[in-house]
Amino acid sequence: MQQQDVEQLVERVALKLGRGLSLEDLDGLLLAYSSNQSHADRVRVNFLLSKRVPLDVKAWQLSHGIATAVRPVVIPANEDLGMLGRVCVPLMVRGFRVGYLWVQQDAEEQSATAILTQLPDVRDELDLLSGLLLDSNTAESEFRRSREREFLAACAGEANAVAAVAGWKEVQDRGPWQLVTVLDADGWSAGPDPIASTLIHRAAALQATIGVDATLFSAGAETHAVVLFRESTGRASHAQVLVHYQLELAKRSGRPVERIILGISEGFTRTKELAEAYRQSKLAAQAAAVDPQLGELVDCRAAGVYQLLASAGGGAGVWGDAGSVNFRTLEDHDRNGELLPVLELLYDNDGSVQDVAEKLHLHRSSIYNRLGRIRQLLGVDPLKGMVRLELHGALKARRWAGRPRI
Repeated sequence: MQQQDVEQLVERVALKLGRGLSLEDLDGLLLAYSSNQSHADRVRVNFLLSKRVPLDVKAWQLSHGIATAVRPVVIPANEDLGMLGRVCVPLMVRGFRVGYLWVQQDAEEQSATAILTQLPDVRDELDLLSGLLLDSNTAESEFRRSREREFLAACAGEANAVAAVAGWKEVQDRGPWQLVTVLDADGWSAGPDPIASTLIHRAAALQATIGVDATLFSAGAETHAVVLFRESTGRASHAQVLVHYQLELAKRSGRPVERIILGISEGFTRTKELAEAYRQSKLAAQAAAVDPQLGELVDCRAAGVYQLLASAGGGAGVWGDAGSVNFRTLEDHDRNGELLPVLELLYDNDGSVQDVAEKLHLHRSSIYNRLGRIRQLLGVDPLKGMVRLELHGALKARRWAGRPRI
């Protein structure tokens, strides 16, 4: 995209509407503005001079839901800010938010009705403007797309891609590395448009890693993102990426993002180990998604028994039935979900009744009562020997059966 093309298109829309326009990116930076304006309020003048939306103005705009809107939003005047009424037009391509076009009301206008009536007349221009902004997005340039495809192919173990990635300046002589899978724990499934889903993860990963020296490359897939890090024992850079990715994903998808997980591979020194590192990082992310006690920054080795469950292979339903008679007995009698959660927490907390009682906000006597019911149902002590191993494994297998399919 040429900046001149965007500016000319903004001017064309402004002339058709007979109004002053400004175009900004998702972070509130000025991209273009129209020259014709019968009256510019204080907010518009300051915006054109500073090139950035002031924080108080941004807060007023966001309070009216522009970050999640898919249709024009009317922003009422704010006398304290020196701001006339406006209409915010979210610019989107295939569900991907690329910017905002602002149309200012005239000083004498009491409502935005006239603007809303005019907007359908410039629909074609707005679509073209959205396309130009998308083309300008670094994450969506053809060069970037081709490199990400090559990187993901290398992660899948394709020999030619592995050899190509080994020669990249971002990678060459910069090992050892770690591979990280970035996963939205609750919203991981691909949307109705896989291209849009990939683009959102691609852009979120790219923006989240800008300025983080430990990151070397990132790529987006339909359900998650993949980031190549320099190997390190610390996790400060990983935590920084997690926070920024969560913010970027929410901003670009237009929905709340509650929990982001970073699954982290073991360190590796040869690019031909990318596929194994990718497997490890995905496994760690999947394990943390089904077992929140693992946290959000999860090393593969911290995934514990989930490593064994993953190595067993099989289809999606391979662990849907743990095959344990004792476990089925408890499952059949635990209609209210009182027994199995207590048992799993006891196993995960080294049998500490006090710790489990605190986590469940129950008295210790309630925990002992439930343990007594379990012993009565099974006829054996669930906290000892092979029965403990069997039931703990079955509980984790049940969790693993619900893992994200990425």
